[in-house]
Amino acid sequence: MMATEPSGVIGGVDTHKHSHRAAVIDPAGRFLGDRGFGTDSQGEVDLLAWLRSHGPVAAVGIEGSRSYGASLARRLASAGVRVVEVNRPNRSARRADGKSDRLDAEQAARSVLAKTSTAVPKSKSGPVEAIRASRVTRSSAVKARTQAFLTLHSIIIASSEEPRDELIGLTKRTLVKRCDALEPDTADPLELVDQPDRLQLAATKLALRDLARRWLALDAEIKMLDRRIKRLVEHTAPDLVELCGVGAEIAGQLLVTAGDNPERIRTEAAFAKLCGVAPQPASSGKTTGRHRLSRSGDRAANSALYMIVITRTRHHQPTRAYLERRTAEGLTKREIIRCLKRYVAREVFKALPAKPALDKT
Repeated sequence: MMATEPSGVIGGVDTHKHSHRAAVIDPAGRFLGDRGFGTDSQGEVDLLAWLRSHGPVAAVGIEGSRSYGASLARRLASAGVRVVEVNRPNRSARRADGKSDRLDAEQAARSVLAKTSTAVPKSKSGPVEAIRASRVTRSSAVKARTQAFLTLHSIIIASSEEPRDELIGLTKRTLVKRCDALEPDTADPLELVDQPDRLQLAATKLALRDLARRWLALDAEIKMLDRRIKRLVEHTAPDLVELCGVGAEIAGQLLVTAGDNPERIRTEAAFAKLCGVAPQPASSGKTTGRHRLSRSGDRAANSALYMIVITRTRHHQPTRAYLERRTAEGLTKREIIRCLKRYVAREVFKALPAKPALDKT
């Protein structure tokens, strides 16, 4: 029995910063045409209208649905069009036919028709997207705060005896506060241009004070973001944060991995694979029943599961009992942690919100 053909045309879009290239094929795979569109709202409307001008749209494959194509994917989904995430172009087709935006768009459509691309992209239109944006902002602030302190410390190391001897042995926060309280001889180093020693000291104190104030501002921003993320996470997934070893930071990462539409992940096995904790078969010949470590999936989610397991091995009695039992069976600690991560992934999947939390009253 032949497979049922799609009930409409299939589109493919190669997304870029300033323009999108769309292509469309019919259910039999015949190429119908291609066209370029802008990336603004009007361009997205025109792209959808152009696709529909060829007939009912069965699905659209988008390359880059998590970056340049995110807005387009949301618009198509809100219009009732099935959107499929295309991870990368068909390499064998690229070697045979070459590389162009039209060819990439056509290959995106053909990958949907051949069902080599089936993933549903994240909707990015709910509380999880707010969590993701806040976490990205926090990560940037943490990096900037670390860089500010490293720069401050390097200036102290290279400074003259007066500020260095007073500051070198202090703890981080005390050091920052002491630098924030420094009083340079002048706010304009040019006033001391004829006095090299005083100029060097004043410039050093100014730099240290500026860096300390930057560190304190970033520290306050990070604390504010921590509070915001905690409220969002507790509102979005109250069951998730109740799990042992799951705090706001880890829960936020797991929610971002699942997205605002976790129903796209149909089984807990699929979620485990997404997190890179599904054991990979490694049998061959007479060697059967062997599995190896999975190196695929979202590594940040994998790290979050690892932190949960480490916390539980210290403070969760059932986990400690499991660790002792499996150790007695001859498994190494690394192997036991892999098993525990798989079990935790099952718990996390059950605790994920069934639908966006903002739909709740």
